[in-house]
Amino acid sequence: MAASQDATCYTVVFESGAETPSVSELRSGLEKGSDDVKFDTLRKIIIATINGNPQPTLMMPIIQYVLPSKNKQLKKLLHFYWEVCPKYDENGKLKQEMILVVNAIRNDLQHPNEYIRGATLRFLQKISKDAELLEPLIPTCRSCLEHRHSYVRKNAVFALYSIYREFENLIPDAAELMTAFLGAETDAACKRNAFVFLAHAARDKAVEYILGLGDNVGGLDEALQMSIIEVIRLDCKGETAHRARYIRAIFELLNASSHAVKYEAATTLTSLTQNPAAVKAAASSFINLVIKESDNNVKLIVLDRLESLHAKHDHVFDGLIMDVLQTLSHSTDIEVRRKAVNIVMSMTSSRNVEDVVLFLKKQLQRTQESDAEKSPEYRQLLIQSIHITAIKFSEVAASVVHALMDFLGDSNNPSALDVVSFVREVVEKFPHLRSAITSKLISTLPEVKSGKVFRGVLWIIGEYTEGVDNIQEAMREVRKVLGEIPILASEQKLLDEASGPAGEEGEDKEKEKERAVSTKPRVLADGTYATETAFSTSSANARLEAVKAASKPPLRTLILGGDFFTGTVLASALTKLILRFADVSKDVAISNILRAEAMLIMTSIIRVGQSKFVTVQIDEDSNERIMNCIQTLSELNTSKDAHEAFLDDTQAAFTKMLTAQEKRAAEKKEKETTKKVLVQVDDLLSFRQFSKRVADDGIDYDEDVSKATGSAETQEDFMSNLSRISQLTGFSDPIYAEAFVKMHGFDILLDVLLVNQTPNTLQNLCIDFATLGDLKIVERPSVFTIAPHGFQSIKATIKVSSTETGVIFGSILWEGPNMGESCVILNDIHIDIMDYIKPAYCNEAQFRSMWTEFEWENRVNVNSPISDPREYLNHVMKVTNMSCLTPEGATSGDCDFLSANMYARSLFGEDALANLSVERTELGTVTGHVRIRAKTQGIALSLGDRITMAQKEAKPLTV
Repeated sequence: MAASQDATCYTVVFESGAETPSVSELRSGLEKGSDDVKFDTLRKIIIATINGNPQPTLMMPIIQYVLPSKNKQLKKLLHFYWEVCPKYDENGKLKQEMILVVNAIRNDLQHPNEYIRGATLRFLQKISKDAELLEPLIPTCRSCLEHRHSYVRKNAVFALYSIYREFENLIPDAAELMTAFLGAETDAACKRNAFVFLAHAARDKAVEYILGLGDNVGGLDEALQMSIIEVIRLDCKGETAHRARYIRAIFELLNASSHAVKYEAATTLTSLTQNPAAVKAAASSFINLVIKESDNNVKLIVLDRLESLHAKHDHVFDGLIMDVLQTLSHSTDIEVRRKAVNIVMSMTSSRNVEDVVLFLKKQLQRTQESDAEKSPEYRQLLIQSIHITAIKFSEVAASVVHALMDFLGDSNNPSALDVVSFVREVVEKFPHLRSAITSKLISTLPEVKSGKVFRGVLWIIGEYTEGVDNIQEAMREVRKVLGEIPILASEQKLLDEASGPAGEEGEDKEKEKERAVSTKPRVLADGTYATETAFSTSSANARLEAVKAASKPPLRTLILGGDFFTGTVLASALTKLILRFADVSKDVAISNILRAEAMLIMTSIIRVGQSKFVTVQIDEDSNERIMNCIQTLSELNTSKDAHEAFLDDTQAAFTKMLTAQEKRAAEKKEKETTKKVLVQVDDLLSFRQFSKRVADDGIDYDEDVSKATGSAETQEDFMSNLSRISQLTGFSDPIYAEAFVKMHGFDILLDVLLVNQTPNTLQNLCIDFATLGDLKIVERPSVFTIAPHGFQSIKATIKVSSTETGVIFGSILWEGPNMGESCVILNDIHIDIMDYIKPAYCNEAQFRSMWTEFEWENRVNVNSPISDPREYLNHVMKVTNMSCLTPEGATSGDCDFLSANMYARSLFGEDALANLSVERTELGTVTGHVRIRAKTQGIALSLGDRITMAQKEAKPLTV
């Protein structure tokens, strides 16, 4: 693996020319052409060489006619040519012509122009694996270390470094050479290059150099400081006696002006020591970086480090919580703010909760005062954070609940809904706050605009308003936000008033116009005929629309707009208020007045819902629910069961729901906070256990890089690998082919095994792959020749760009005896999208928002032999890699029907939603449907196909 990574890799360049010039034409261009012609000719030779068509016969003309040129562009292009051209003959010996090339390179290394010297030294770094070429040039390279120009010196250092890494024997005194060079050098870039060379050649001497700097390390160049940190990190992986002095040097680098140095120093410091003072200094540096850095990506990376550091050193961060909160004021990116708030929530304790809430309240006020801070997402984030804090620390609930209720009339509906959710939870958990909260809610009713917010507020008022005065005040405020009742009569009155003056003013004009407009007969209710004009119809519609568009109280506007769900919640709230008033008050007269008023409001809602004044007619379910409330009030003194259902059961159900939520949150927190035992007491020791890094619980950067590049060791199940093998041809075909399909990130790697089953040699054999879906072939297989009964392994790479069911198909072409062409069509390879879909979680509001937004829906009918709806839900979750958002309490129990929401997200950031609605039939089977919604058509269809296939594969019932 290492050898393949170190090998030089060139890019295949497409030559746009229609015809490839011949060797004679290229030779003529080199011999007789001008510098421009030679440049173009040499460029074509380089491209041909890279593309696998070297021109070895042209090396001597290039040496004769191009190498002596003083043209700077030609010299630069020659460096590219010497890098890619074949330098060795068939026996692996250096070609004789390369002696002339070495001489020319030596002359360039002694050239008076420092930039030619520097460019040549940089070229030597690219051919550092050719020892025979480099050995004669080493004395000249060493002499360049004494050049007056720093550009030459810094490239000379790295040229020697590149040679030393491959062939240490060519520079045996490298450590002494670099030590002397470092002592005399003044240029920052040269010193940094020399230090990197010295650290590789003799780390002990590099350590001596670091220790000799003392407290002056803070004044060095940024690049040299980064190299010093890297050497310190490497040296501390083993046992070292200089750890204390290293820590002092790292402390100096925490105050560096460079953000990169400050970040690396803070990260390294936490791996060197677990001392609380050092950890706190590193955390402070991280926080300062977040505040001062302008790049949001850097902010997120630093916040991730800060979060992981806080997880290991919880109490050390107690005094830094306000510093972390300052990052909210210095960033406008919502992701950065969300990450910072999450860290603050984990750091909040009873000692600092009041300061945290005060800061969050100030930030919330700024979102109202400053236009720059008017971010709906940020306001919602702040409200949710205050919600979590107030529920967790009851002592601050009273101070924030009234401040948050000012946002009930917010035009941003999600923020107002979060406030309602918070108030509902507070009023349930803290009974001593109920009276003040309900009074505030009652006074806030006229400011509410959204139907969802109205429903939440009305439910709280109906559920928790107590006392005669509070109930009467609630009834008065409801009348205000509802307007004049009966609603139908008042709306009809407005329509009559709108048509009256208009009819008097334009009576004569209307009579004249009626003669000109068309008329038609109309059958009245009693069977008689009447004449109707188009003019009278249009004018009546215009007046009706004007009445509908007139300004009205908020709750009345919602009901006339067709929101009868809010009307049913209002009826339920009024019923609870009247029932509770009858329990606490002995004044029967007032109780009857309020009861009659409530029944009038409910009846008014039903009547106007059946009239022409509403946008949508009232639905049957809302009508029935309001009628139930009217019936309950009419039987106020006789219906005890309804009394208990309204006043006790609903609140008990809400209490049960909150208890279940708290239980799930506690279980989740316990899973997150429980420290995993990495090593048991009786486990065998591995060699890695003796590393000091493990004892310090630091960060292994080599391991991070290996994971990022995908070169880390992965343990794969042998049986799982066997299941990924697809047979492409039959056993009776001339060529047997099978492919091992491996998913690697966003790539699909095909490892195809070909077996020649004939006694003939198959020449010019190639596999031609094609794809369907969002798949793209990146690397096509080459052409091969397979011996009789021989084997050949071919690899191909395919890029995946979205979560869609992809198909790979193709054919094998070859030339058999007598140059006859033959072909075998391959079986299709279907790509399993489940490798790219992972379970995810979102809250109910996010699910509903995405469900409304996504336009692609795939409905899959369910007819499964599985008898248990819950078992079928688990089956669907397993085959689709989706998580269930519906609480476990809602799906538990013995019931013949089940409805649940599911959610998943792909590696490409695509969201997939699903709603399962099934029931158990009398035959014991499960029927229903699964509705899948996604932003793109592909993922919706793919998941639907997956569910359909899983139904076919389900085992039938055993009789």
